[in-house]
Formats: sequence, structure tokens, C-alpha cells
Amino acid sequence: MATKFMKDFQAFISRGNVIDMAVGVIVGAAFSAIVNSMVKDVVNPLLGFIVGSQDFSHLFLVLSMPENYAGPMTYADLTKAGATVLGYGSFLTAVFHFLLLAFVVFCMIRVITKIRQHAEDLLKKEKAEEAAKAAAKPAAPPPTPEDIQLLREIRDLLKKES
Repeated sequence: MATKFMKDFQAFISRGNVIDMAVGVIVGAAFSAIVNSMVKDVVNPLLGFIVGSQDFSHLFLVLSMPENYAGPMTYADLTKAGATVLGYGSFLTAVFHFLLLAFVVFCMIRVITKIRQHAEDLLKKEKAEEAAKAAAKPAAPPPTPEDIQLLREIRDLLKKES
């Protein structure tokens, strides 16, 4: 029973699509780190400079306040104290980061697609040039039939004797 299980597991693991999926997950994780770094370290600071802030979590609306609350009026402190707070700023930040991440991924995929298309076009052009060169070369003459070759040899021998 255990050996059949191991054989089935080995057959499952060695299928091509499982291995392809594993490679995709690993490459996806590495790609995610690149995209996150680009958003966090390049795009967000530029947007923070242009818009004034990268984080809108300071935007919230207090729906109900606990009685006798005299603490700081920050989102974190209010929620700890039990206030009902509508944190639309955090939602806007999450939506903004999602759109930014999607835009960066779109741009990167677009560049990669253009590079790949350019490489494929060069390869097609190269193959077309090779085909044109092959077509331009004159074809080798067909081999002379054996009987014609024999007759030519006889003729040449007769010429030598005369």
C-alpha cells in the first residue's frame, strides 16, 4: 500500500505541469519582490513628492466615541479605545497601492512583450535571409548517368589510340 502511494506520488511530481507550476511560483515570488521594491522604493517616493503623502491612513471619520475619552485622536488610538471609526484613508491607501502595483506590472509586462516581439521579428528576418540565400544558390547539376559516363570513357580511350 505504501509503495503504491509513493509510486503515485512520484508520478504526480514528475509530471511536467507540476514542475512548471513550481517554477512559476518561485519565479513569481522573485518577481513580486522586484515589483514591490519598485513600488516602495521608486514610485511611492515620487508620488509622495507629487501628491504630498504616500499614506492616507490619517483620514478617518469617527462614527461613535467612547464616553469620557480624552486620548489622542489617531485612528489606532481611537480603535484601541473602542471607538467606531470609518477608516476610509486606509482603504484609499490599499486601493492606491493596488492600482500602482497593477500599473507597474502592466508596464513591465508590456516592455517584456515588446522585447520578446522584437527578438522574434529579428529571428524571422534572419530565417528569411537564410532561406533567400539558399534559394539564390544554383542547384548542383544532377549526377551523370552511369551509361553516359561509360560512353565518355570509351570515347576518350578511342581518341588516345588514334
